[in-house]
Amino acid sequence: MKHTVVALVEDRPGVLTRVASLFRRRGFNIDSLAVGTTEEQGVSRMTIVLEGEDGIVQQVEHQLNKLIDVIKVSDLSQVESVSRELALLKVRCGTLNRREVIDIVEIFRAQVVDVSPTTLVIQIVARGDRLEALIENLKPYGVLEMVRTGRVAMARGEQVTAVHEQESEEVQRFHTESGRRPEGELPYVSK
Repeated sequence: MKHTVVALVEDRPGVLTRVASLFRRRGFNIDSLAVGTTEEQGVSRMTIVLEGEDGIVQQVEHQLNKLIDVIKVSDLSQVESVSRELALLKVRCGTLNRREVIDIVEIFRAQVVDVSPTTLVIQIVARGDRLEALIENLKPYGVLEMVRTGRVAMARGEQVTAVHEQESEEVQRFHTESGRRPEGELPYVSK
């Protein structure tokens, strides 16, 4: 079973390397990894998809929480969530079969974003299974190139993975003294 784990991490150099190294050391395979900024300055969101049983996901959560740069970890596999992937596909397409390919694209609510005499570039934002179905339908025409972002996900309803509560002064002082969430230059950056 594929699991979607969301980790809120501090937005600073080396965090992605530390998280990826954790997976490498433990022998866990990352199916997809998407990282981006959040609504809170200084915090990035990692959406990690991995395959395995529930025990593996619990172990991953536990190991991620041990990293100093990790603020919060959530497993979205156990809650109702919305997930999407973005993909760009370059498909071989001449004037004779262009209408057929465009019809398939429209059925999947994808978009043609570039046209050349011999190819179409198609963009789709969808769940992974829908994206796979589009790819299968386009294979007979010749998928020349494809790029996918990996899954991004968010819990439905009132539940959030974000951390919005203010830290106490004592916790803020600890973070400042230990180099976490520093303002301005980071103390460990080499010149």
